[in-house]
Amino acid sequence: MINVIKKTGSRVVVLGALSLSAVMSFAQEKFELNSPSGTNSIEVNLGTKLTWALSSGGERMLEPSPISLDLGNGRIWGQNAKLKKASRLAHKDLIHPPIYRKREIKDEYNELTLDFKDNYSVVFRAYDDGVAYRFVSKEKKPFVVVSEEVAFNAGTNASAFIASPKARLNSGVEDPFYSSFQNTYSHIKVANWNDGKPGMLPLLLEKDNGKKICITEADLIDYPGMYLTKGNEANVLSGLFAAYPKEIATEVKGLKGVVKSREKYIAKSNGPRDFPWRVAIVSAKDQDLLDNDMVYKLATPAKFTDFSWIKPGKVAWDWWNNWNVYDVDFNSGVNNETYKYYIDFASKNKIEYVILDEGWSVEGKADLFQVVPEINLKELISYAEQRNVGIVLWAGYKAFDKDMDAICKHYAAMGVKGFKIDFMDRDDQQMIYFNYRAAEAGAKHRLLIDLHGTSKPTGLQRTFPNTINFEGVHGLEEMKWAKPEVDQVTYDVTMPFIRMVAGPVDYTQGAMRNASKENFRTVYTQPMSQGTRCRQLAEYVVFESPLNMLCDAPSNYIKEPECTTFIAGIPTVWDETVPLDSKVGEHIAIARRKGDTWYVAALTGWNPKDITFDLSFMGKGNYEIELFKDGINVDKVAEDYKREKNKLNMSESNIVKAHLASGGGFIMKLTKI
Repeated sequence: MINVIKKTGSRVVVLGALSLSAVMSFAQEKFELNSPSGTNSIEVNLGTKLTWALSSGGERMLEPSPISLDLGNGRIWGQNAKLKKASRLAHKDLIHPPIYRKREIKDEYNELTLDFKDNYSVVFRAYDDGVAYRFVSKEKKPFVVVSEEVAFNAGTNASAFIASPKARLNSGVEDPFYSSFQNTYSHIKVANWNDGKPGMLPLLLEKDNGKKICITEADLIDYPGMYLTKGNEANVLSGLFAAYPKEIATEVKGLKGVVKSREKYIAKSNGPRDFPWRVAIVSAKDQDLLDNDMVYKLATPAKFTDFSWIKPGKVAWDWWNNWNVYDVDFNSGVNNETYKYYIDFASKNKIEYVILDEGWSVEGKADLFQVVPEINLKELISYAEQRNVGIVLWAGYKAFDKDMDAICKHYAAMGVKGFKIDFMDRDDQQMIYFNYRAAEAGAKHRLLIDLHGTSKPTGLQRTFPNTINFEGVHGLEEMKWAKPEVDQVTYDVTMPFIRMVAGPVDYTQGAMRNASKENFRTVYTQPMSQGTRCRQLAEYVVFESPLNMLCDAPSNYIKEPECTTFIAGIPTVWDETVPLDSKVGEHIAIARRKGDTWYVAALTGWNPKDITFDLSFMGKGNYEIELFKDGINVDKVAEDYKREKNKLNMSESNIVKAHLASGGGFIMKLTKI
């Protein structure tokens, strides 16, 4: 082995080239790749099929699983592969993300690249917290990918947390590739998964030794998103992809494109390219999933370096509360008077943005240059600017895609700060590329982009840090129409270990109307949340969301000044994140730091929970404490809470105890004196 060491600032890269003769390279059929500490290892076998297997801590986590790309005409990368060269690389670096839940990410891995004769390579990476692989094309001419074989052989007795897409009707038939990417999780044995529905990524496997494998993908650019299905083999999860769109009909008042027919391939390529990373994140402790950086580490870094204009923050939101403000002398709705009320509320509470959601542009035209007569946008933007509030606009993706560069240029010049884009509802190659183009156009014109109505993030937030939020989550909007069987409380203590591993969530918390399990009901125009008031407060720390909505009406917040002031002061990006004792589907506890101030928050399921927080990681010091905990009568009135203020000397005590009620929450702010 020949090693070459390069140092650049904090970066240390060790390049290794296999000193094998050509004959030996061709003959070698088995490779092993270990993570830097040796915790995780990948075993790669060449033969009739290219397979990989995963072990962690000396235990087999994934059995040998085949991978391949079918290009048609008998060309299948990964079958009967003829090795040309193998090379290794050891990488050690630090990433300093501009918008994230921590200021610094350790990026350490070992890499194995296998170059094959048929113009392709397969790259494997082993990190101490997971592994990944990707295909790399060296083709010089355009080609199509007919199909991709992805397999995760979970072995016997594995369980999984699975969320399937809520398939929408397409020409009267349920279409699994036409959905909002929002659903709750089922926890079942992999061998018993037989409903025929695909599972959305990320998907969480649970081995019988208690270890978890979170399966997802990263650096998904100009390629369809992946789902997992269970095929004929009892314990094998296989990749599934939407085929490339052939015929697209414009529906939903011109705002949405619905695929009516598809090609016989999943992707087109112009030649050389990197395919998405297939990622398996390994966790011995559930809580470690709450602060995993694999997706971010694997994403393409941003090509621009000036991030100073990207301003995360909170948003006063109109749609969830149905513009229902009261104690005012004007008729509330989509009009300047209502939005000035939202702007005044935001300004008073130092909330950075107000969003104009659906309704500000002329209905049915799908033309973002046509504003309804009730709105004077220039006046609103000027009014907001004078009060240090930015305006964000909602857009259906079809309307935005008509001429996104002109739209971004026009509204950026007017003073708009960003767009919330909705109704994508697909993740085939065309739609994934739309997300990329929208992010790119936003960056060009210095606009924030919130990709609502889309699939999970895969690292676009690193490539374009102005792409600040993603939905793909069963968020609080679901409570406007939830059926009685919907269990949002259990979802809240499950999703952060799975969906949030991929990146930020546009969950839109902050309800001031709260309900116990028995009292919850759906009221579209005056919605409520499941669980307690303190749960809503705690979610601002537990859920990662750099552009974070206050979902309820300003009138409701004005009546709750203690909660409103506290919520408004919570940061949306952080310097440090420390997961505390947590268990998937049961409870979550997490601490996050901004400057010298820590926030500690916890959620539980429907079962009450006593939680002990060991805060020794904070070190010594004196802190002022402000906390919100479930009130003594919260079982009767879910809004009941108790606020306390105190001081804590960390040299004397670093243990804090809290009782969380059914569907409850707890949040504490610790400010260093």
